[in-house]
Amino acid sequence: MHFNYSADSFRYDQLVNFVGFCLFYRQECKEIAKKSNGKGSGCPNKKMPAHPQARCAMEGFISLYKHGMHTNFSRDVKEVEEVLDETNVNTSTLMCGDNYTALLYIPKGPYNGTEFHSDKTKSITDQRDVNTTVSAYLPKSLDIGEEDKIIFCILQLSNETVQDNSYELYEQRLIGLSVTNKTISGLSERVNLTMNFSLEQNKSAEPLCAFLNYSSGNWSSNGCQTLWNNNESQVTCSCDHLTYFGVLLAPITTSGDQLVFTPSLEDLQRLSYITLIGCGISLTALVITVVIFFTHSQIRTDDSKKVHINLVFALILLNLHLLPNEKAATSSSSGLCLYMALALHYSLLATFSWMALEGFHLYLLLVKVFNIYTSRYLLKISVIGWGVPAVIVSIVVSINKEFYGLSNVNSSTVCFLTDDTVKLVTTLGLFALLFVFNTVMFSVTVRFLITTKNQTNFGPVKKNRMQDMGMLLFLITLLGIGWGFIFFSFGPLGTPALYIFCILNSLQGLFIFLYFVLTLRKIKDLMTLTGKNSNSSVS
Repeated sequence: MHFNYSADSFRYDQLVNFVGFCLFYRQECKEIAKKSNGKGSGCPNKKMPAHPQARCAMEGFISLYKHGMHTNFSRDVKEVEEVLDETNVNTSTLMCGDNYTALLYIPKGPYNGTEFHSDKTKSITDQRDVNTTVSAYLPKSLDIGEEDKIIFCILQLSNETVQDNSYELYEQRLIGLSVTNKTISGLSERVNLTMNFSLEQNKSAEPLCAFLNYSSGNWSSNGCQTLWNNNESQVTCSCDHLTYFGVLLAPITTSGDQLVFTPSLEDLQRLSYITLIGCGISLTALVITVVIFFTHSQIRTDDSKKVHINLVFALILLNLHLLPNEKAATSSSSGLCLYMALALHYSLLATFSWMALEGFHLYLLLVKVFNIYTSRYLLKISVIGWGVPAVIVSIVVSINKEFYGLSNVNSSTVCFLTDDTVKLVTTLGLFALLFVFNTVMFSVTVRFLITTKNQTNFGPVKKNRMQDMGMLLFLITLLGIGWGFIFFSFGPLGTPALYIFCILNSLQGLFIFLYFVLTLRKIKDLMTLTGKNSNSSVS
């Protein structure tokens, strides 16, 4: 049995005026459906096309994103799917507009699988030809009954559409497949979507089949296979479920003859969760560290601890502006996003600055053991630690305020630096200098510990080793050596390096808190021991 649904017979001139109504009253789409019942009425003083609620949802969705009035991409797509599911038709129906095509297909007779083929004219047939741009193959295992309805939808977004994703959606095309009142997943016979794919225009990327995960609000490739070779002009997405799909352009960079791939969507999502959880734990630990510092005078007498507490304040600022940053990016307030971008950049630079000062302070303690007194030492390094980042941020703002705003970082849209060059110079470039300096300081410290151990080998060996290991681990945290794993994320070990980077650095505040707790415990034990010795002397 063949079918051919042509777009020409489904075009409506009056739909143009209808879009203006839907653009600002999307919540009334379902109310329109109740009033019109698909008979062309329900919109005040306007002649309505058939099934206005479905057309309203699709046109409204596309228009909202074109005009930058979006809120949540995955949620908005789900709303379109729900409206299409609730659209009642007695026979197979095709709805077309300039930027969408939706076929509500009701099989005639027993269901033995079906296929849909769409071309540039927005016609949908069950026969593939040379003009076909998108094809969908649905297996027999879907078990479609007489009361079921298959929905095949293509949404063509405008080039101006902004999504919360670092991967570009190929040709800005979304393809939806669903069955009314059914959740289809875990298919043994896979659903195959095939579309034309031109590599010539995208030599620095490869196709990646993905779907919109409504739970997480992100793209995911779980359950989908990307079938494509370099010499092919088509890409096939073979998936075990039905939902809204898209082909993403996964960036590829070349290093000599090697291809370096970016992490998968699933890895990026896990890294995001690790970062949020780790930063939340660190923020709590850092606040407790501040309380410990100001409630115990024994700790405040040490200049080193005063340097440490400044790094603690810098990390608190960093975490406070990192955790809610994605929420601020999705808000409609450009002023809030500008503040978050400025504050995040400043707090990141302040963290780098104080980690560098930790290395400098270590140099004074270990290398220049004598004559290290400097007048107003803490005041001077505080001016450097907090002042230099402020100067850098002020220079960037004075050059161009637009350098701060919405920016794509991995799979998220955040409020940060928008210019890649400024981002590279003022973050990665400055950290590279910090990393080299602090790595040298760390090496000097290790050499010092080894030399000291050979000269004075007192006490239990196991205990001394544990103390040395604890000191080295703390220095790695304090000097930001763990941040150096970011340099390995550009090579073949990119994904493991990113996991180590996120785990170590998101928990940096926790490690500093543990050091303060152990230091406080050591001071109390020493005071107890001193008190006992004094009592023994008196006796």
